[in-house]
Amino acid sequence: MPATIRPLRPDDHDQWRHLWTGYLQFYQTSVPEEVYTSTFARLLGDDPRDFSALVADQDGHLLGLTHYLFHRHCWKIEEVCYLQDLYVAPEARGTGLGRALIEAVYAAADAAGAPAVYWLTQDFNHEARQLYDRVAKVTPFIRYNRPPPG
Repeated sequence: MPATIRPLRPDDHDQWRHLWTGYLQFYQTSVPEEVYTSTFARLLGDDPRDFSALVADQDGHLLGLTHYLFHRHCWKIEEVCYLQDLYVAPEARGTGLGRALIEAVYAAADAAGAPAVYWLTQDFNHEARQLYDRVAKVTPFIRYNRPPPG
């Protein structure tokens, strides 16, 4: 049975947490418990400035997730869409779920009138970049982060 891409629901918490933990581990990071709690609440909230989430559901088993948000942009009148997190469980990779999740975000952006969808990834994320190269255009931007204060 193929997976269905659908919005995150409150009863998805445990499976969502498992997937998001896998995503964080891939990027060799972790977050405190209060960030899990806050993020899940924001994903389910009704604030249009907060994140939204879609999941890939195969007969009640979540196999992937994506978190995205809309925000203003100085170069456009319309809001743009930032796809922050995208993760497919290792056992479901290569099945088209990553593409389906990205295309679902594209559809959400189209429905919201957002002319642009963008995301970041690590240069070492070779497997995902093979997909990204097929569904998007790589840009020459280099990201900088403020160093920790002090």
